[in-house]
Amino acid sequence: MNNIYFPAEWAKQSAIMLTWPHQDTDWSELLDDVTTVYFDIAKAVLKHQNLLISCEDKARLDAAESELSVFAKDHNTKLFAYLIEADDTWARDHGPIGIIENGQTKLLDFTFNAWGGKFASSKDDLITKRLHAQGAFGSTPLESIPFILEGGSIESDGEGSLLTTEHCLLTDTRNAALSKQDIEQTLKMRLGAEQVLWLSEGYLRGDDTDAHIDTLARFCPDNRICYMSCNNPEDEHYAPLQAMENELRAMKNARGEPYTLEALPFPEPIYSDGRRLSATYANFLITNQSVLVPVYGVTEDEEALAVIARCFPDREIVPINCRTLIEQNGSLHCITMQLLEGVCA
Repeated sequence: MNNIYFPAEWAKQSAIMLTWPHQDTDWSELLDDVTTVYFDIAKAVLKHQNLLISCEDKARLDAAESELSVFAKDHNTKLFAYLIEADDTWARDHGPIGIIENGQTKLLDFTFNAWGGKFASSKDDLITKRLHAQGAFGSTPLESIPFILEGGSIESDGEGSLLTTEHCLLTDTRNAALSKQDIEQTLKMRLGAEQVLWLSEGYLRGDDTDAHIDTLARFCPDNRICYMSCNNPEDEHYAPLQAMENELRAMKNARGEPYTLEALPFPEPIYSDGRRLSATYANFLITNQSVLVPVYGVTEDEEALAVIARCFPDREIVPINCRTLIEQNGSLHCITMQLLEGVCA
């Protein structure tokens, strides 16, 4: 397995991928608001590196391409735009996962079934293949794998360890015929992991993904894990996140060393029509020169930015207002996917 390497997110990237919202996605009633968020993210990325966008609606794609191409030119970066059908916009989960195999970059296209068949996914499951067919990934080879796996469900420290959750990967709506041991072996074989670190605890109200790791705990450079914490015993998240913290404290990297833990605050409850929304600061995006951090207009935003700045002292920390994104139970990391160096020219 040493010939396969799954880099950490802070490894050198060629571009960030976004699947642009259109009227037939779940954003239809919030389309103007969510498009503003997408432009904020797109421009934050294009300040320093390339961006790949796709959209089903040609008029919306053309409008985005027109504005963002000018912005990219001003910052000496590139925008790549493709007309591709899509059910929704969660690129983290329908996008390709990049690995290095025998010294060469390769993209893995795992099966996407919308978090266990919760929503329509037939178009989304084909996005990566269609992008590849249109030359979006240059000469980078793409392998389709008949194993259900979302990018938001796994974290790599770049040093042989994968972090994931039992609640997600062991649901019977994903790979029901496989045991935990089978799933772990598949992850090791496909992603070159030396070990898989499983969290059995952790919870986020409103989450559609069955506890994706990128809503709860994230690897950071220098052997750190940044994780969601809750200090209010009256909050429903208190007990499961305290239990998750205990699990994280017991974990060791592939060299047998404990991780340094960095606690993120839990944002004050945010409601929409009486429904508590799934706000999390763990859903940040690491780019080559910055970390884009979701904020929600609450008092805990500043503390979260300070914690993440401590974890990434060599990168600019860029807050992005993601209040609209959590209306659909996801946040910033969920709608983005990094592409490894060399994938986009």
